[in-house]
Amino acid sequence: MALRFRNLNISPDDPVERWPVEAVQTALERGSVRDWRRLIDAIDRDPWGKTSRQVEHVLSYSRPYGVANLMERVVRSARTAAERVEREAVAGRIRQAIADSGLARSEFASRIGTSVSRLSTYTTGKVVPSAALMVRIDRVAEEARRRTET
Repeated sequence: MALRFRNLNISPDDPVERWPVEAVQTALERGSVRDWRRLIDAIDRDPWGKTSRQVEHVLSYSRPYGVANLMERVVRSARTAAERVEREAVAGRIRQAIADSGLARSEFASRIGTSVSRLSTYTTGKVVPSAALMVRIDRVAEEARRRTET
């Protein structure tokens, strides 16, 4: 049986990102695998977005059998994957800053106020530097770049 929303001015065929929380609850409680797949796709696209938060909200008071645990795992997994991509993006930016600076890693580390081993953890993504340190990394790289250009 196809999913139906009662007392809502939205259709189950509309993008799930437009669904109100009541529609998400209906899909979780009375929907099919197709409906859950649409929610999962939206969560994968934006792990901290509206749909993900709505699913979390619904699961805080409603535990649809067989779906609640699955959806909690989906949210966790999507966020973990997004964080992995973000860590790699930061690590890549740091590696590029070091390369663009023309400095040896030891000199670069010294100029940003850290050790070579800590810098290594930043370039591999094992550790993510603070926002303030990222500003310093960008500044040191830019200053070193300017010095080599003149």
